[in-house]
Amino acid sequence: METTNLIYETLAKAVLAEDAALVESLLDTCYRGGGRCDAVLDEACRYSLMAGGKRVRPALTLEFCRLFGGDPQNALPFAAAVEIIHTFSLIHDDLPCMDDDDLRRGRPTSHKVFGEAYALLAGDALALDAFGMVAANDRISPEARVEAVKLLSAASGSAGMVRGQIADMFGEKNTLTYEELLFLHAHKTGALIRVAAQLGVLAAGFAVDSPEMEAAVGYAERIGLAFQVIDDILDVTSTPEAMGKSVGGDADHHKNTFLSFKSIPEAEAFADSLTEEAVSLITPFDGSERLISLARYLAVRKV
Repeated sequence: METTNLIYETLAKAVLAEDAALVESLLDTCYRGGGRCDAVLDEACRYSLMAGGKRVRPALTLEFCRLFGGDPQNALPFAAAVEIIHTFSLIHDDLPCMDDDDLRRGRPTSHKVFGEAYALLAGDALALDAFGMVAANDRISPEARVEAVKLLSAASGSAGMVRGQIADMFGEKNTLTYEELLFLHAHKTGALIRVAAQLGVLAAGFAVDSPEMEAAVGYAERIGLAFQVIDDILDVTSTPEAMGKSVGGDADHHKNTFLSFKSIPEAEAFADSLTEEAVSLITPFDGSERLISLARYLAVRKV
C-alpha cells in the first residue's frame, strides 16, 4: 500500500507542479502597476496571489480540459480565475471579523502585512477581476464564456462559497447536524472545487448537460468532500510548520467538523470511500490516470 501511495503521490505532485507553472505564468502578469497613491493595491493582491499553495483548483480545470481532448491553453484563463477567486476567499477568511488567522501559506496573512482595510479591498478586487478574466477568454466561444461566468458566479456567491461561509459562522455558535455539516462543506469548499472541474470541461468544448460534465461534477464533489475531511484531521494532527498556516483553529473557534461526528480512523475511511467513488467515475475515460493519482494523493496528504 505504501508503494502504491508513493506512485500516486509522485505522479500527482508532477501534475500539480506542471499545472501550477502554467497558471502562475499567467497570474504573474497580473497586478503590476500603480503609482504612489495606489501601488499598495497591486502589492497586496500579488502578495496573496503569488504566495504558492498546492494550486489544486486550477489543476482540476486544466486536467479536465486535457482529459476531454481540449487544449490546456484554452482553459488557462479559467484556471487562473478560479485561483484568483480562491485567493480572495482566503484573504477574507483570515480577517479578524472571520477566523482572525495570523499565518497563511507559511507567511503572515494579508491583513497582518497591509492592514485590514487594504486586505479587504485586495480581496474585493480579486473577486471582481476574476470574472473579467473569464469573460475575456477569447480562445473559446462567447456562449461558453457566458456559461462559465454563470457557473463561477453561482459557485462563488450566495449560491455557493459565501453561503457556506455563513453556515460555518452559524456553526461557531450552534451545534450542526451532520446534514448541515455536509451542506456547509458542499458550499464553502466544494462549490469552488466543483466549478474548477466544470470550467475545464467547458473549455474542452462540452456542454453543461454532457456525460463528460456529469462525470467531472461527480468526481469533483467527492474529492472536494474528501479534501475537507482530511483538512479537519490535519487541523488536529499536524503542525503550523508542516501546514504553512495555523492549526487547532477549528477547536479554538468552536467549529463543527467531521471529527465532531467521526473518529480519526472513521474519517480517514470516509475520505477513502469518497476517493474511490470519484475514481470510478472517471476511470472509463482514456487518459484519466493523472486525475486518478491526484484524487488518491489528496486523500492521503499530510499538508
